[in-house]
Amino acid sequence: MSSPIRIALLSFLLATAAQANDSVTGVEALFTSPNGVTERCVRVAPMPGAIYSETDLATEAAYCAIDLYDPAVALCPKTWSTSPGMIVHDISSGPYAGDRRAFETRACPEGKDAKSLGAGELAKFKPTMNARGTSGTFSASPLLYYHLSRYFGGNIGVPPAVWRSMDRQMHLTEVARPGVAVSGHSHSSDMNRTGWQVLVEADQKPEAYSPTDDLFTADRAALYGVMLRSTGSRYNSEFNGTRASGWGEGQNYDFQGTAPFLALRSQKPLVDAVAEGLAEALKDNQIRRDMGDDTDPRQIVVWMADLTNIVLLDFILSQQDRVGNIDHVEHWYWIEDGALESRKAVSHGDETTPVPEGAVKLKRTHLNDNDAGGRVEYANFAKSTGMLDDLHHFPAATYRQLMALEADLKAEGPLHAYLQSSFGLSDRQFAQLVKNTLLAAATLRMQCQAGAIQFDLDPEAYILTGTAKPETVDCGAP
Repeated sequence: MSSPIRIALLSFLLATAAQANDSVTGVEALFTSPNGVTERCVRVAPMPGAIYSETDLATEAAYCAIDLYDPAVALCPKTWSTSPGMIVHDISSGPYAGDRRAFETRACPEGKDAKSLGAGELAKFKPTMNARGTSGTFSASPLLYYHLSRYFGGNIGVPPAVWRSMDRQMHLTEVARPGVAVSGHSHSSDMNRTGWQVLVEADQKPEAYSPTDDLFTADRAALYGVMLRSTGSRYNSEFNGTRASGWGEGQNYDFQGTAPFLALRSQKPLVDAVAEGLAEALKDNQIRRDMGDDTDPRQIVVWMADLTNIVLLDFILSQQDRVGNIDHVEHWYWIEDGALESRKAVSHGDETTPVPEGAVKLKRTHLNDNDAGGRVEYANFAKSTGMLDDLHHFPAATYRQLMALEADLKAEGPLHAYLQSSFGLSDRQFAQLVKNTLLAAATLRMQCQAGAIQFDLDPEAYILTGTAKPETVDCGAP
């Protein structure tokens, strides 16, 4: 092989290794666009050692059954918030039933209200977008959060997600150009509008977006992203923090001034730590207004467990946009025949079914906005602001799973192979994930070996008994 050809080949291989790509693996469903382009929907294989619910698997299957060109489906640009995306609507009923063109022309400009003009939203499709002037999003990130959250077992409402590609010409005409036309013109919508402008240019000429493989399939016929749905209402300062210090490290330090975070840092037994965290957080007037003076201690314990899983995932995945983006759904909890039972609370209006005697309403965290992790270029605020440092309460099961993951990554075992090959990560992105995981494990192990951590965070046991019995944990064992 001549030297110029060898140099060109090496340059190509280095370039393809340096960025994300479409080499995701799992169960595929194939579709053909009106232009004859093959589109893929991929249900990434389950992570070894993870537990998935029947609802998780059914949701994945439902997403990969969606034909984007079915007459009962309509596509709208997402023109709210900061990042561009596509809302997939069910129009099997309603005033535009079966009339895709009319819905996209007349209903889509209504933005969030478009869903009331059909049979509801089927899914949201979000591609990567990291151009100048746009909000940072990475389509592999929600997939990683979904599967890693099932591995760690934290009940933090990370939505199921699948990988999906779409004919770029169809995306251009049906979604991207309309996105530019109907996106807002106020300062608050600048990033969303800029994102749509970038997508229009990229759909017409894929090489206009760099790195091209982050957004388009290898044959450049389709762009790709993640398909998912989210539910929940946004927390205020009681969980998201006051954000008084502005975007970046400042608001991430504010985040650590909430009652559950302060309780995690208390060296006292769990019941006393909850009281201490509450008392300290309520000194802030904004948190006092948002949370009230009578928060149930059971709520704080639930939040503490949620936070440990959120911070661990954000640390591993280099999440740069967590604070202010955490949601919740309210549930009723009660004890029946010695077992803990629960059901979702009515969001608006009165309960139609009687609430069991002694039931308590608790906010369950939903971690919906997970698209700003995974890239080497993102700021890892969980790491830079020391969120894993000085934690004195932690779930034993989560710690054991982390130790097992660390051992596997060091041995380059099945979890190593799974994470390396399933999500289309570049070599650098995967190396960063491994490095962050090993650092997280070392940080928590050091605290465990120093006897600083009480493994007493079991919300179900606490709600049942009102007490917390710390588990004995082998600090170094997987």
